Amino acid sequence: MSGNNSSEIDEGLYSRQLYVLGVEAMKKMGASNVLIVGLKGLGCEIAKNVVLAGVKSVTLYDPSPVEISDLSSQFFLHQEDIGQPRAQVSAPRLAELNQYVPVSVLDKEMTPEVIASYKCVVVTDIPQQQKLEISEAARKNNVCFISTELRGLFGYTFNDFGSEFVVIDATGEEPLSGMVANIEQSADGVVTCLDETRHGLEDGQLVTFSEVQGMTELNGCEPRKVTVLGPYTFSIGDTTGLSEYKRGGLFKQVKVPVTQNFKSFKEALESPEFFISDFAKFDRPGQLHVGFQALHQFAAANGGKMPRPGNDADAKEVIRLAHAINDAWSQKTELDDKLLQQLASQATGDLSPMVAVFGGLVAQEVLKACTGKFSPINNFMYFDALECLPVGFAPSEADLAPTGSRYDGQIAVFGRSFQNKLANFREFLVGSGAIGCEMLKNWAMMGLGSGAQGVIHVTDMDTIEKSNLNRQFLFRPADVGQLKSDTAARAVVKMNPELQGKIVTHQDRMGADTEAVYNDDFFESLDGVTNALDNVDARRYMDSRCVYYRKPLLESGTLGTKGNTQVVIPHLTESYGASRDPQEKQIPICTLKNFPNAIEHTIQWARDLFEGLFVQPAESVNAYLSTPDYMEKTFATVGDSVKIETLQKIRDFLVTDKPLAFGDCVAWARRVFEELYNNAIQQLLFNFPKDSVTASGQPFWSPPKRAPDAVAFDPKNEQHVAFIVAAANLHAFNYGLKGSRDREQIRRMAMAVQVPAFKPKEGVKIQVNENEENASISADEGQLAQLMASLPDPSAFAGVRLEPADFEKDDDSNFHIDFITAASNLRAANYGITIADRFRTKQIAGKIIPAIATTTSLVTGLVCLELYKIVGSASADGQTQRKLEDYKNGFINLALPFFGFSEPIPPARTECNGKEYTQWDTFDYGHNLTLGELMADFKKQHKLEITMISSGTSMLYASFYAKKKAEERRAMKASEAIEAVTKEAIPAHVKWVTLEACCEDEDEEDVEVPSIRVKIRD
Repeated sequence: MSGNNSSEIDEGLYSRQLYVLGVEAMKKMGASNVLIVGLKGLGCEIAKNVVLAGVKSVTLYDPSPVEISDLSSQFFLHQEDIGQPRAQVSAPRLAELNQYVPVSVLDKEMTPEVIASYKCVVVTDIPQQQKLEISEAARKNNVCFISTELRGLFGYTFNDFGSEFVVIDATGEEPLSGMVANIEQSADGVVTCLDETRHGLEDGQLVTFSEVQGMTELNGCEPRKVTVLGPYTFSIGDTTGLSEYKRGGLFKQVKVPVTQNFKSFKEALESPEFFISDFAKFDRPGQLHVGFQALHQFAAANGGKMPRPGNDADAKEVIRLAHAINDAWSQKTELDDKLLQQLASQATGDLSPMVAVFGGLVAQEVLKACTGKFSPINNFMYFDALECLPVGFAPSEADLAPTGSRYDGQIAVFGRSFQNKLANFREFLVGSGAIGCEMLKNWAMMGLGSGAQGVIHVTDMDTIEKSNLNRQFLFRPADVGQLKSDTAARAVVKMNPELQGKIVTHQDRMGADTEAVYNDDFFESLDGVTNALDNVDARRYMDSRCVYYRKPLLESGTLGTKGNTQVVIPHLTESYGASRDPQEKQIPICTLKNFPNAIEHTIQWARDLFEGLFVQPAESVNAYLSTPDYMEKTFATVGDSVKIETLQKIRDFLVTDKPLAFGDCVAWARRVFEELYNNAIQQLLFNFPKDSVTASGQPFWSPPKRAPDAVAFDPKNEQHVAFIVAAANLHAFNYGLKGSRDREQIRRMAMAVQVPAFKPKEGVKIQVNENEENASISADEGQLAQLMASLPDPSAFAGVRLEPADFEKDDDSNFHIDFITAASNLRAANYGITIADRFRTKQIAGKIIPAIATTTSLVTGLVCLELYKIVGSASADGQTQRKLEDYKNGFINLALPFFGFSEPIPPARTECNGKEYTQWDTFDYGHNLTLGELMADFKKQHKLEITMISSGTSMLYASFYAKKKAEERRAMKASEAIEAVTKEAIPAHVKWVTLEACCEDEDEEDVEVPSIRVKIRD
C-alpha cells in the first residue's frame, strides 16, 4: 500500500495498526503526501512515526548542515555526518523503515505552489517569520499546517487544519450497542435496557434501532438524540405517535461527522485557545505562549541564536521581551519570571524524551489531518516537565555550557554532573518489543549506561516477526527470525557507539525458573528496572522482584491510541501489584453453548471449537499412543463424562473417522457441518420450541436469548463452502495428509456426501442458566468398558503421531482464522446475529492488542522523563530527597486527545507496636541466625512473641510443636531449618532467604509484621 498507490493493504505489516485506524483511514493515508520541515530530533521522530504509519510519501526539508549537538536526539545522524545536509543524510535511513513509503528531499524553495502539493505540512526548528509564511500558504491552499517546537523541558504544538475540517470519527471507539427491554410510548420515549450491561451512552449522542417488535417504526429510523436518565435507561424523545412496544430490539449508536473551524497561525498567536495537557499547571500555557514568542524575538535580534544556557544577561533580556509582549497583548496574563528564566536557560536544550513525547503526539496529529479519524488539537498545546530537574538543582553557567559532545543538548538542561550520573546508571530493561525499542533508542540518545560504571541489561526471548516491523522501528525485514534483544542492541549501538560493550543482552523469560540467572547479585547491582512487557503476570512478577530488592520500577503500556505510565519508587509509592484492574468479564458457558446474542459469543465459540476439533483430539491420541498405562495415569481423578468424551475422540480419530485420503477429510467436515448448524439447532428447538414459555408464563425466547434457525448445507453459499475447505484442510493437517485449495473440487466432493436425516432425541438435557448443573454425559461401567475395548492396541500404531494444529493467528495460509471466521459466521447465521469479517474475527479470536507507533513513542517519552527524576532523585549531599508529588503517573488518549497526570499513590501502611510499616519494609538480619535467636530478638526489640515461622509453603516452627521438636528447630539456623523441612538444598545463588512470622503482643493479640530477610551467605 501507499508507495505505489495500490488499494491493497499489507495486513501482515500493518495488522496491529489496522485495528487502531481501520481500513478506510489507512486508504486515505495511502493517498496523502506529507512535508516535514526541520530534521533535528523532533522532525526526525515525527517523520519516523509517519513513515511507519504508511502515508503515500514523506518529503523532508532541511538543508542545514549536521552539527555535533544534533546527535543529542537525532537518532539517524552519526558523527561522520557532521557538515552534511540534515535532510539528505536522514532520508535514506528513514526510507528503510517502510518499503511502501517513499522518502525524498525537497531541494527547492517552499513556494506556495510547492506547499499546495501536500496534504499536511509540519514545521519545526525554523524562525517564526518563516513559520508564518508557510502557514499562510498552507491555509490558502487548503493544506493542513502543524507547527511544533521544543526548548529543553518545554514544548508546544499548534494545528491549523482550515476553516471546514471534517472529523469522521471523533473517538475511534466502537459504536455502543445493547439489547432493549422496554420502550415507553410517551413524550420522553424512555428506553430501558437489559440490566446485565450498562448502555454507556452520553447526552447528545445519537442512536437507531433494529429488531424492535411492536414499535417497528424505530427499526432503521433516522438517528434520535439521547438524553441519559440512568445507567440502564435513556430518552429518545416523543414516541406517542408510534405503535405500542411489544418486545425485543437492539439499539446502536450512530456516529456523525463533525466539522471543525481552525484559526490561522497568525490569528492564533494573538488570540490563542489552549488545550490543557496538565491540569495541575493550568496557569502555564498563557505564560509559555508569551515566552516562546519572546525567545523568537531574542533569536531574531541575535543572528538566529537562542539564549545561552544559564546566562543571566540573556535570561533577563528574554524576560524583558516577554513582559513587553504581554503588556501589548489583548489576553494579558500574569507572568512568573522564574518560569521564564528556566525557559530562556533551556532554549538550546534538546532532550530525547521530550522529542519522543512530541514526536508521537504530532505524528498522530498528522494522521488525523490525512484521514479525519480522531479529534485533532484545535489551536495550541503547551507542555513542560520542569519537575524533572534534579533535586537541589543550582548549576553554574559553566556546568551547563556546551562541551562539544553529542550530549550538549541534554547538558544545557541538566548540567555535566547529571550527565555523568546518567552515564554511570545501571538499568535493566525487560522486553525489547515496541516499547523496548523506543526505550533503548531514547537511552542511547541520553547516554544512559555509557560510562565506566554504567550498563544496560535487556532481556527478551522472542524473535522478530513481520508484524513487528510497523512499530518496533529498530528492526528491518532482513531481521525477521532474529532475536529481538540482540538485534535491538546492535541497532542502538550504531546510533551511539559509546554504548559499545555497555549493553548486555539476555534471552530469558523472567520468572521463578530463571532466578539463578537474575539472582541477588544481579538485582543488587542495578539502579533501576524498566518494564516493556505485554502481559500482566510478567509485570507482577517483576514488580515483586523490585519490591523485594527495593529497586525503582518504571511501568507502561499501550492499547491503540491509549497509553499509561506508572512510576514505582521504594518506600515512596505503592507497587504495581498493590492495585489490580477488575477481571475481564467471562462469557457464561450456557450463553456460548446454546444462547449466543453477540458476534463476540460466536467467535469465542468458534475458537473453542477449533481447539476441540484440531488440537485436543490429536493431543489425546498422541498421549494414548505414547503413554504406558494411559488409562490409569490420565483418568485417575476425572469424572465419567470426561472419560467418555476423551475416549470417544481417541476412538473416532484412530478408528471411526480416520481418513485415508483428502476426500475422507471433506466428508468428515461435511458431517461436522451438519451436526453443528443443523442437528444441534433442531435438538435445541425440540427442547425449547419458539413458542415455549417459562414457569412464570414469559416467552422462553426473550432477550437476551435469540431463537435460532437450523441451517441446511448449501453448496452455492460461499460461507458454507469456506467452512468445509478450512475444516477439511485442518483435519488433513492433523493426519499429515496433503490438503487442497481447489474450492470447486471440494464443493463437488461435499455435495456427494450422504448425510442422514436428523431426528431429535427425547431426554436430552440442555443447560439454560449458569447456576444450573451443566449437562453432562452420563455413563455406566459397561459403557466405559465397551469404549475402552473399542480402542485399538497402541502397539499397532508404533511411530504414528498426529499433528495438533497449534493456533497461529498471523499465518494467513494455515486455515486457522479461515475456519474460525466461517464457523463463527455460520453460528451467527443460526441466531440472526450480524456476521463479522475475517479482519474483525482475527482480532477477537487472536486477542490482538491494537497498537500504533505514535502512542508507543509518546508513552516511552513519558517513562524516560520519570527516569530523569529517578536519576536526579537526591541532592548532591544526599540530604534532600525528591518528593512524591514530583513523580507523575500518566494516562493519555491520542484519539480525543486527552492527557491526565496524577501523583503516585503512597504505599498502604500497617502499624506494629506504635511503628508504621509498608510493603517495602522488612526485618533484615545480616547473618544466618538460629530460629531461637530470631525469636529472642523479636522479644527484645519488638516485645513480640513469635508463634509460627514459615518459608514459602513450608512451616519451620510452631508453638504447638512437641517440646523436643520445638527445641530442635529453635537450635537450627534459618538455612538449616529450610533445608531440613523442604529436604532440598538452598540453591547456591541465593544469598537471602525470606521468612514469615506469626506474632502475638504482650496481650496475646495477633500482630501483623513485615517479612523477615536473613542473609545466609555472602
